[in-house]
Amino acid sequence: MTHSLFDLSGKKALVTGGSKGLGKAMARGFAEAGADVMISSRSENELTAAAAEIQEGLSIKVEWMVADMTDRAQVKALASEAEQRLGKVDILINNAGANHPQAIDEITDEVWDRMVELDLTSCMALTRYLVPGMKERKWGRVIHISSVLGVGSKEKRNAYSACKAALIGLAKASAIDLGPFNITVNCLCPGPFLTDLPMSLLSESEKQAFANRTALQRWGLPRELAGPALMLASEAGSYITGEALLVDGGAFARAL
Repeated sequence: MTHSLFDLSGKKALVTGGSKGLGKAMARGFAEAGADVMISSRSENELTAAAAEIQEGLSIKVEWMVADMTDRAQVKALASEAEQRLGKVDILINNAGANHPQAIDEITDEVWDRMVELDLTSCMALTRYLVPGMKERKWGRVIHISSVLGVGSKEKRNAYSACKAALIGLAKASAIDLGPFNITVNCLCPGPFLTDLPMSLLSESEKQAFANRTALQRWGLPRELAGPALMLASEAGSYITGEALLVDGGAFARAL
């Protein structure tokens, strides 16, 4: 039985990038806490499989929708469909994102524009469309998935770090706007997690270096982000807003 502080019974959550990795893990965590969930991504096959996994053994509702978050019209359509199918959206997780490493003198306009649209602008737009309902109901949770690379950085992460740092600034400003309506806005900043994105970008030596930097000496498992997300999405986190919570296995505990 979920402790009442973490109980999401009757709540409705939308998780972008919810067909795999961290998004799917967070969606499952919300479902286990009693929330109905809608997930989105660009892959219908991945969404149908993920929806079945998220719902397995539970009596909650799981909806899904194909949406390309670089397309403003599709972002708006996702917000409308989520409110229609779920009845409302109480919890928004802006998780969809991508990384395309380029040094500062290698960045192309095409890559920069696409990453800004996906990693930053879509988060603003989807939040903009969904907060009016939250304001009306006087309850809401918005969580942007930033990154430790929005706090620090590494080589060739110019566009990614810029967008993830901007999400932290966006969360702080939105928290002030929305606080009077009992809506909290926060960022989760994951460190090295075992998901497809970093695994596809890093060499074996880089993967080991990331693990060695953490205090726990290992990569995180996607389900280990579900707990922090649940805290921020529930009454357990009702007095936390405008914050960026690092979930990095203690990587930033090291000074050198």
